[in-house]
Amino acid sequence: MKTIRAWAVAFCTLLLSFAAGAAGLLGPAALLARHAALAPQLASNPFGGPLVLQSEELPRRIEGDVYAVLEHPFTAVSAALADPSQWCEILILHLNTKYCRRVEAQEGTRLQVRVGRKEPQPVQAASLLDFGWRPPQARADYLAVQMDAPEGPYDTGDYRLLAEAVPLPGGRSFLHLGYGLGYGGASRLALQLYLTTLGRDKVGFTRVRRGGQEAFVDGVRGVVERNTMRYYLAIDAYLDSLSAPPGRQLEQRLQAWFDATERYPRQLHEVEREAYLRMKRDEVRRQAATR
Repeated sequence: MKTIRAWAVAFCTLLLSFAAGAAGLLGPAALLARHAALAPQLASNPFGGPLVLQSEELPRRIEGDVYAVLEHPFTAVSAALADPSQWCEILILHLNTKYCRRVEAQEGTRLQVRVGRKEPQPVQAASLLDFGWRPPQARADYLAVQMDAPEGPYDTGDYRLLAEAVPLPGGRSFLHLGYGLGYGGASRLALQLYLTTLGRDKVGFTRVRRGGQEAFVDGVRGVVERNTMRYYLAIDAYLDSLSAPPGRQLEQRLQAWFDATERYPRQLHEVEREAYLRMKRDEVRRQAATR
């Protein structure tokens, strides 16, 4: 039983890191139309800012999206998100990301990402996701990037991570962030075990009716929503830090990411501040040493 539970926890670590799914790249016109359609929700929501979080559970696939207005000019957003090396600086902010490296291979650029526990862990003990980096669509009025990993551990595959953005008036940008993965029968059993044991009290952000009462969504959709929020906050913290002197940027983004997650303790609190900062400082140093 202990072996099965450990396998389930390892599998769900991957879900926590890359489980949200993607509606796919919309393109500039459709993304601007989505911004207009979501205007009421962007103006009034439980997040305290212009953010819409969506999630959906499909047969053997998990999907979700976040749409948000960033208080950053499009040129800065585009320059950061079009660079795979800067994505590694973003991804490492997440609790479960242990390591990220850009690799130039014969078939093109790849991002090798290691995901694992919410505590210090050797790189080789963490699971590898080898993402192929697609050349970005970078225009004066639109940016789109996408990464795909066809295979993953624990009977998972078809991983997808994407982001697209358009400029808005007032030096702001509209961002669509999407993730997705598929999973097989063995992984489904592991997920069910996780959600009935260690993950049974974890919830997402969407309110649903359950048993005649309103409650936060749980289960797979809760996993998706927590993770989607963590990655949105990582992008925003990274962009905020770029205005600081280079020597202060890392500490600023680590502190900012943790502070942002603590605004939603019911969903996102996992470790204490000093434990997070100590672990991430070490992981960033380890990541930088291999460049």
